[in-house]
Amino acid sequence: QEQLVESGGGLVQAGASLRLSCAASGRTFISYPMGWFRQAPEKEREFVASINWNGGRTHYGDSVKGRFTISRDNSKNTVYLQMDSLKPEDTAVYYCAAERAQQYISSAYYVPKKRESEYDYWGQGTQVTVSS
Repeated sequence: QEQLVESGGGLVQAGASLRLSCAASGRTFISYPMGWFRQAPEKEREFVASINWNGGRTHYGDSVKGRFTISRDNSKNTVYLQMDSLKPEDTAVYYCAAERAQQYISSAYYVPKKRESEYDYWGQGTQVTVSS
């Protein structure tokens, strides 16, 4: 059974950093573009970042641009989200997701996907809480 498992969440103070990991099991996702989303209480799920299969192209939501960095290590079947300069408004459950449609698409042709419906596999989420 294919699975995506997030880890690395926790409680930190504003200004701190965290690195989230998303490890795949049951199948390889190295050919899939991957994304990170987040959902705060009583809010809709929000796009955070995406990366194409080889890491050559990344895309960020406006609220995290310049503070968060998405990366991947295909040798470990793992995607990361480095979060710096965290703010209380970053508090949410963070989810990773895999997109089937653009497998092996090169950076030049990759179109970043920002909607939940465009991703096919999801993890269970990891809680990130940022205190002021």
